[in-house]
Amino acid sequence: MTINSINGSFARMLSSTATQTAVATPLKVFYLSDTSDYSLVVSITLMVTLLCVCMVIGHLFEENRWVNESITALILGLFAGFIVLISTQGNNSHVLQFDEELFFIYLLPPIIFNAGFQVKKKQFFRNFVAIVLFGVIGVFISFGIIAAGSGLIFPLFNLEGLGIRDFLALGVIFSATDSVCTLQVLNQDETPLLYSLVFGEGVVNDATSVVLYRAVENLDLSEVDALAILQILGEFIYLFLTSTLLGIAVGLLSAYVIKKLYFGRHSTDREIAVMILMAYLSYILAELLYLSGILTVFFCGIVMSHYTWHNVTESSRITTRHTFATLSFIAETFIFLYVGMDALDKDKWDMTEVSISTSIGLCATLIALVLVGRAAFVIPLSAASNLARRGVGTEISFRQQIIIWWAGLMRGAVSMALAYKKFTANSAIYATMITCTILVVLFSTVVFGLLTKPLLRWLIHPHITDVLEPETPKVPRVSSGDMNISLLEDGEPAHHPNATSKDRVLDRSSSTVHHLWRKFDDSFMRPVFGGRGFVLPFHRSHNGEVQDSRSSDHFDHEG
Repeated sequence: MTINSINGSFARMLSSTATQTAVATPLKVFYLSDTSDYSLVVSITLMVTLLCVCMVIGHLFEENRWVNESITALILGLFAGFIVLISTQGNNSHVLQFDEELFFIYLLPPIIFNAGFQVKKKQFFRNFVAIVLFGVIGVFISFGIIAAGSGLIFPLFNLEGLGIRDFLALGVIFSATDSVCTLQVLNQDETPLLYSLVFGEGVVNDATSVVLYRAVENLDLSEVDALAILQILGEFIYLFLTSTLLGIAVGLLSAYVIKKLYFGRHSTDREIAVMILMAYLSYILAELLYLSGILTVFFCGIVMSHYTWHNVTESSRITTRHTFATLSFIAETFIFLYVGMDALDKDKWDMTEVSISTSIGLCATLIALVLVGRAAFVIPLSAASNLARRGVGTEISFRQQIIIWWAGLMRGAVSMALAYKKFTANSAIYATMITCTILVVLFSTVVFGLLTKPLLRWLIHPHITDVLEPETPKVPRVSSGDMNISLLEDGEPAHHPNATSKDRVLDRSSSTVHHLWRKFDDSFMRPVFGGRGFVLPFHRSHNGEVQDSRSSDHFDHEG
């Protein structure tokens, strides 16, 4: 994806709804007339209105949490698409037409960046082994089952035109999860381990799916053998490592620039602008270098939240955190709103050339493969995680495994974006794949989403939370004066009275790794890149001394 393709995508977006009007002179006054230009303004107005209505309805359903914004946007999109379809006498169901590249250029980056920026690093890295198992190894297992299953079953429906690469792409598309519904029901304070696993797997799953999709697209399928599998794995490792390193590098660069130049000394607007632009720059650089922009921007978000965010002023911290969350929320709501309208796209349904029963059969097959593929790795990988992490408060119970399995059944923004990117040609079989993806997203988000709350209420009774997490120790609250907290809490973990000597050894070993990281971070990283505990000159006390309760001598007091 290059800058030219970006400009072409944006041009196609505008040209699909309105005709470009040439301006004779630079000083010519432009008025909206009764032409396609006016139609463009009307379309944008309707789309923004639908977004506002979706926010209001989501707010009204917030307390009961039966319907989240994703479900609301899908249903509202279906309703709006139906109204447009009727008003245009069955010719169109869209308020706006969008090119598939826009999902990756403008909508997905803020969603993925915010996931990395808002991630709870303490819990994320404490459960890093289990999260990587679910989010990376699990994606490969699910990918293999869905790709192989669709390759074996789809020909039974007399489908023609799908090749090996298409089946591999289907495996990636339906391995990308959307755990928003489950996260809205879970309570982070009551079930910290479960919440961390579901959230962590969700963000790592998205990044892994996009990287795996890129690896599949770059794969040479002239000869399919064991070497091809190794090629996919090698391409994945290369993209994963290089994209991660690029995201870390850009995040550290932003932290260093803001730390040294102190934009907030004169203008908080500049430091906020630098954070936003450098976050987006990481994505664009990755795409220019043919890497995974999604993975790059995700790790850039983690690094920025650990270093850069603590180098800006207090007002900028509040502003950036809410800005990133708001952009992500609007982008995700917009995607679901558009998916709802696209479900009634008459052109796609006319182009599919398959019967309704065949479409239902294909969708049912994909949903069944998703269910099987999800179970095929959650249970065995949970057992492997329990064996590898036999420390206090880390064992994943069977009920938690059911919740983790259920949380990954919904499909959302990443699946739709990958489907739009892959199946873009004007062919009947590709139109069928798009409509099947839309139906699976609709069914999984609405049906599974509505069943999430009663299921979790049954699995997690309010009065037996400690049964689900019996080994989670009560960690004493850190005082507000200790601002130099790294990725994990300081101090040794509290030992459960029933913990074995082996558990204590594992806990001590894990604590040693965390201690070594904190020591390295405090001694080498923070003096250069800032971060929590770094105090800006204009935040000094009246006598000019930096106040830090633990390791102020490690920081650059001269800024």
